Amino acid sequence: MTLYGRQKELAALDALLGAAADGRGQSLVLRGEAGIGKSSLLAYAEGEARRRGFTVLRAVGWEAERGLAFAALHQLLRPVLDRAGTLPRPQADALAAAVGTGAAEGPDRFLVGLAVLSLLAEAADGVPVLCLVDDAQWIDDPSADALLFAARRLGVERVALLFAARGDTGFPAAGLPQSVLSRLGREDALALLAGLDVPAAVRERVLRESLGNPLALREFGASGAAAAGRPQAAGQPLPAADRVLAAYRGRVLALPERTRLMLLIAAADSRGTLRYLVAAAERLDVELADLAAAEQQGLIAVVGEFVEFRHPLIRTAAYTSAPLALRVAVHEALATGSGDPDCRARHLASAATGPDEEVAAELADCAQRALARGGPAAAAETYVEAARLTPDADPRVRRLTAAAWAAQQAGHAEQAAALAEEAYEQTADADRRAELAYVRSFWLFEKDAAQEAGALLLSHAADSRAYGREMLRAAATYAWFGGDLAALHRAADLLEQYGDAPGADARRADRAVRGLAHMAADDFARGLPLVADLLDEAAVGSPTRLQAISSASLLPDDVQLPVITEEIDFARGDGIIGRLPYLLHVLARQQLYAGDHREAARTVTEAAAIARDTGLPIRIGRLHNLLARIPAIEGDEERVRTLVTPGMNAGGNYGVTALALLDLGRGRYEDVLKRLAEARAGAARYSAALLFATADEVEAAVRLGDPARAEAPARRFAAWAAAGGQPWARAVALRNEALLAETAGGAEARGSAEEAYEEAVRLHAEPAGRPFERARTELLFGEHLRRERRRAEARTHLRTALRLFDGLAAAPWSDRTRAELRAAGEVQATARATAPDPADRLTPQELQVVRLAAEGTSSREIAARLFLSPRTVEYHLYKAYPKLGVTSRRELPAALGAVEERRGPAASARPRT
Repeated sequence: MTLYGRQKELAALDALLGAAADGRGQSLVLRGEAGIGKSSLLAYAEGEARRRGFTVLRAVGWEAERGLAFAALHQLLRPVLDRAGTLPRPQADALAAAVGTGAAEGPDRFLVGLAVLSLLAEAADGVPVLCLVDDAQWIDDPSADALLFAARRLGVERVALLFAARGDTGFPAAGLPQSVLSRLGREDALALLAGLDVPAAVRERVLRESLGNPLALREFGASGAAAAGRPQAAGQPLPAADRVLAAYRGRVLALPERTRLMLLIAAADSRGTLRYLVAAAERLDVELADLAAAEQQGLIAVVGEFVEFRHPLIRTAAYTSAPLALRVAVHEALATGSGDPDCRARHLASAATGPDEEVAAELADCAQRALARGGPAAAAETYVEAARLTPDADPRVRRLTAAAWAAQQAGHAEQAAALAEEAYEQTADADRRAELAYVRSFWLFEKDAAQEAGALLLSHAADSRAYGREMLRAAATYAWFGGDLAALHRAADLLEQYGDAPGADARRADRAVRGLAHMAADDFARGLPLVADLLDEAAVGSPTRLQAISSASLLPDDVQLPVITEEIDFARGDGIIGRLPYLLHVLARQQLYAGDHREAARTVTEAAAIARDTGLPIRIGRLHNLLARIPAIEGDEERVRTLVTPGMNAGGNYGVTALALLDLGRGRYEDVLKRLAEARAGAARYSAALLFATADEVEAAVRLGDPARAEAPARRFAAWAAAGGQPWARAVALRNEALLAETAGGAEARGSAEEAYEEAVRLHAEPAGRPFERARTELLFGEHLRRERRRAEARTHLRTALRLFDGLAAAPWSDRTRAELRAAGEVQATARATAPDPADRLTPQELQVVRLAAEGTSSREIAARLFLSPRTVEYHLYKAYPKLGVTSRRELPAALGAVEERRGPAASARPRT
């Protein structure tokens, strides 16, 4: 078939196939209205791929089966599932659970996406692979998640993924290349009609009624009768696709009755498998031979053991042109011989004409199986359908509640809240309402209404038999992030009224709530140990430990870091991909404050990529806010403002503090105080970001000659530093004390300041410090000594400060230090010459791969940890070797060891990730 007006799209498809053949995996989404030519372009790609020797895998979405978890994935991968045994065990188990061939339950839904990537890479080991997904807007959500995850992570695989979707909103595929198909212009439309021998008398009407839609042009033109479409009403004309659908209905209705029935059976079952269709046909007294007339009309094709419709609109026409009673009978026949409990439940639901408890129960079982296979989004949709068919109120509310939990598990917090609210209005049961309030609280917190979320939980927790303690702990977490001290104490008091919780972890979790309340009241000495105890003792990977991590940002670095590293290793090893964006975020924060900016940027890059692939845009914003500290230190104002996204709970405060640090480096001291004071008055007043910014606040206030504006934050920081005992924190507290003391004037105040500076410098020299804070202390002490006319001593501290600032590329701070050195008599205050670091030539992912390879990790194991294919791992190693000056894995440990030695203590203490 000649495709008119599609030269650009055909070139793009040729390029897609060429790239896949060359080992540059790519994907493309074709978008447009029904009949615009998407399926024709897919047919072209399939023909061209087969001509080039590709393996072609196909799947077609069907609206009626969107609730069947992983149905589209099974349809697509069926020809290559025999290769699944070559995958790493967690991936193989996840894929087996997803497509219903294994016994594993509850896989991380994105681990299935990694398994898809690995399986496609295996299938492409001999010949390249093209995956075609038509009507992608109708494939089930778990399949869409898995395929998009794989598509976004294609590297050097010989794989191409081509999707076709109707409209702009169906099948969201952010991050993938998109091609929106336009209607044909008059010249191309005439060229298409010229090949159909359309009589001149009707040509203009065909052009007018087809509106440039290629399928409409062919259908109306082939019949020579534009009137085959619906007659135009006055005003806005009907969409061309509707008219084509009407034309297809006319063709279907012109078929023999037995053919129409057989066609309806094929349209009602998306699998299109002959043995199921024949089984249903026997119950309705028709047979396979009755499809012949439809084949002759070009409406369907029988390919192997499957019936395929020539266009999705034909399927729709075959289904919708049948009367309701006949559709019900067909679904009942298909349900009887479906051979699959999920398909049976779906057909029974389609056959139901009103509430039916038996059908609703089968749908609820179907939803539970979807959850077990790792398809919470499909489970939510199925539970909702079950609820709609449930005649009695109590089971209906129970199923709506299950739908809300499933939607929450799928990461669809807003949908979960809407379902919970719907169920809440249908029940007076206090216990059930409390559970639904718990579900609603997640969405409130997600949209920055932490105080409202906490209040909702506090008002319902006492009514919940199953979730009361959990709700109070969550309320405390929300109160912490919402800056609500009263709610924190209320949650702690209510937990104590429950008495001792069953189990050591639960008791520690309850005590940690009281610990948060103490810390919010600046009683860090009592609060920190209670939170630390929970973090240290809870089981790896447990919900209790994950909750503790969210409240642990004020714990000492050496308490947090081993736990975070352990949790990341656990998540990677078990393929729990959905947890990694948050865990990597916490690790990046540790790396950033430790002065390991390159590693922090690498960690953020990985976390942001996974967050993008798993549909967490808010997390990406928070990661960027955190990363903004690096350009703030470097004095790159444009980059800081590009990264910062304010107003996202405590995550937004990292952006605020980055802007404040930038202002401090540029001497905009009033802006520093205004920003931080406004943040402290907001909901996230207890965040670690604001506590760590206390030193900026103190220095700005002192520079403005108004130290009183920073005295309260300085006292809070000092209390926290004393309770935590970290040398660097105690050093910064002493530096704050010295700055404030200097403003008092007089010899005694200067002497007190000098003692504080000396002790601060001594504490900073201990390992595991924060180099940027140490450099600032050395600078301020050097400035103090120069003002005291002790220039030689001042130069010693200023040189240390300059070395540290230069190592961090902190240009404004280096410039200020050089100016001080010149004022202190330094003849030539230049940057310390350093040899180029070979690791700086590596991309973040190359560095990550090289590190793991140097530890002796195999390419297959690296691929599993980093959610790549082994082929991509080998590609990164191939690119990294010449940058490091090595030729094999055996040389990597020595090369990286030399790099770490040059980078110093921060690099050598780096955790394995």
